[in-house]
Amino acid sequence: MKRVFLSFAILLVAAAAVQAQKGFRLGAKVGANATKLDGQSFESGFNASWHAGAFVELDFTKKLGIQPELLWSQTKSTFVNNVNGLPSTLTTRDVSLNYLSIPLLLRWSPNKLITLNAGPQYSILMDQNKSLLQNGQQAFKTGDFAAVAGLQLNLQSLRIYGRYVAGMSNINDVTNSDKWRNQQIQAGIGLKL
Repeated sequence: MKRVFLSFAILLVAAAAVQAQKGFRLGAKVGANATKLDGQSFESGFNASWHAGAFVELDFTKKLGIQPELLWSQTKSTFVNNVNGLPSTLTTRDVSLNYLSIPLLLRWSPNKLITLNAGPQYSILMDQNKSLLQNGQQAFKTGDFAAVAGLQLNLQSLRIYGRYVAGMSNINDVTNSDKWRNQQIQAGIGLKL
């Protein structure tokens, strides 16, 4: 599934780049995340983390386009409950997950200042806390699909944005009795190069 999604994203970006040479902009972005893992096993509050990466803006018309991105994004949470399959000695433990995220967002700009973004995101788990499980079993699945929606302000070369990322996949790789889903609120700045 990862290969199909990545292949589709690459083909879409390449086709759009050929058709929209004038509407092609490349940029870098950095920002803060308020993240949490939804599930009975985790604290319910949000935790601070960060993201950074690159984006491409491809316009099909003055108002419509796409915005593929490549982001390094971190999710933090605190594990608080015992789950079947985990050692009974675990009480609370901080969890930090680092993802390579690939959002493919549809862009709609009602005017030059405001852009609304929405679309799917696939994230690949790059590393995780190995100490969550003592028997060497991985606690988290390596892939995570999410839905993304947000608002961006366009100030010449500067981009100021906020978005919500709702995990759609159960990333629990230990047991099926508790569903774990990623949630992020992202805010940041981007610079069109």
